[in-house]
Amino acid sequence: MKHNEPRLFKFPNFSDLIIFEDDNIIAINKPPFLASLDEREGGEVNILRLAKKYHADAQICHRLDKETSGVLLIAKNPETYRLVSIEFEKRRVNKVYHAIIAGTHTFTDLKVDLAILNQGNKNVTIDRVNGKHAITIFNSLTYFKNFTLVECRPITGRMHQIRIHLATQHAAIVGDDMYKGKPVYLSQIKKRGFTLSKGEDEQPIMKRFALHSKRVTFTIDGKEYSFEAAYPKDFGTLLKQLEKYDS
Repeated sequence: MKHNEPRLFKFPNFSDLIIFEDDNIIAINKPPFLASLDEREGGEVNILRLAKKYHADAQICHRLDKETSGVLLIAKNPETYRLVSIEFEKRRVNKVYHAIIAGTHTFTDLKVDLAILNQGNKNVTIDRVNGKHAITIFNSLTYFKNFTLVECRPITGRMHQIRIHLATQHAAIVGDDMYKGKPVYLSQIKKRGFTLSKGEDEQPIMKRFALHSKRVTFTIDGKEYSFEAAYPKDFGTLLKQLEKYDS
């Protein structure tokens, strides 16, 4: 378990995660600290395993990083999985993420078009020669004194795409230590009246990087689907604290 994962994590009931379900597809609000697929042989509980217990033919249509929360699509049969996979492959799925980044950044339809090379073992880098085409569009949503809530729209779907593209703009996601993002502490934004009990170590407001899959929209067989996921508690708490102490 990573240093910033909660020591106690209760695996949720799969049915409690469901945003939408019909005969063909399930959309869930994935909680943080739960992998989408198996990470290793005989590994930990993950969304795919929970989904298959709920519906035997379930297949994950795309992936979210383990720490990322939000909308995740699950097909209930092979044909739906095939159709949704085609939509992702053809880049016809509209994906919207929200991220909290350090600093004040004014992004208005900022297009980051930088190729990404997957070096293996979850390491990626910007490589204009050998990397794969990657585009993300960024728009600032809410400004705080020292942070910004940003909308991120990945056009392609490369590993760590949003995270590394933001880092190239000197706008790392808070808590994303892989890309030099630092966690946010209450003492950092609440200058007055903040005290700790003797011997107590202050914990960050959010114990992961602040990235949330907010909305996914696509069409299959002429029917449009659009799913939106509410912020999980930690993401919402960080925003409330910034609104209160960093506005």
